[in-house]
Amino acid sequence: MRNYSFTDILGPIMIGPSSSHTAGAAKLGLVARLINSKAFSKVTFQLHGSFYQTYKGHGTDKALIGGALGLEPDNTFLRHAYRLAVNEKVEIEFEAIDLDGEHPNTVNMIFHNDDGSTNQIMGSSVGGGDIVIKKINNFEVDFTGTYPTLIVKHLDKKGLLSTLTTILATQNINIATMEVSRTSKNKNASIVVECDEHIDDHVIELIEAIPDVLSVKYIDVNRGDQYV
Repeated sequence: MRNYSFTDILGPIMIGPSSSHTAGAAKLGLVARLINSKAFSKVTFQLHGSFYQTYKGHGTDKALIGGALGLEPDNTFLRHAYRLAVNEKVEIEFEAIDLDGEHPNTVNMIFHNDDGSTNQIMGSSVGGGDIVIKKINNFEVDFTGTYPTLIVKHLDKKGLLSTLTTILATQNINIATMEVSRTSKNKNASIVVECDEHIDDHVIELIEAIPDVLSVKYIDVNRGDQYV
């Protein structure tokens, strides 16, 4: 028999009206901001399915903007997201996109960064304020942002995954889920690891020191932590 949590019964703590279209959207924007981890001057929100059809009426636009600016789903300033974007000098753009086969509450967020780079993060709001991040640039991923999460970009070389998991094990960090993706054999690859414990900076530094690791990002939404 399934055990139900407080939020399963009453829903997430949030600014309404909808857990899927508002709370989930705010969390998508917030997690995408942490993944991007750079100063940015513009965000393009490409909305799929019901996200585009109802985004103004359900406050999805304000939630996405607020999350991208660092606000959590229960922050009352979400309703002032457009004004906050103006104050932060961040240009906002919404457009429709057809992502065939994706969940109807899906958004592709494009961050236009001050250094000239862009990052694309695609995710879905799947109900009850829960989300799934599905894609980061060219890499297919699958994580929720619920757990402390490591995103490791690396060259596709033998032994790297074993070294990474050994470091986590020796530091008493339990792996909840892990997903490996690559663009092609012997090219760039990524590892997304959701963990049961918070990860300290010295552990991340050990991972960064692994040969052929290109970058490490650490996201812990519940603590407001990020490491780039």
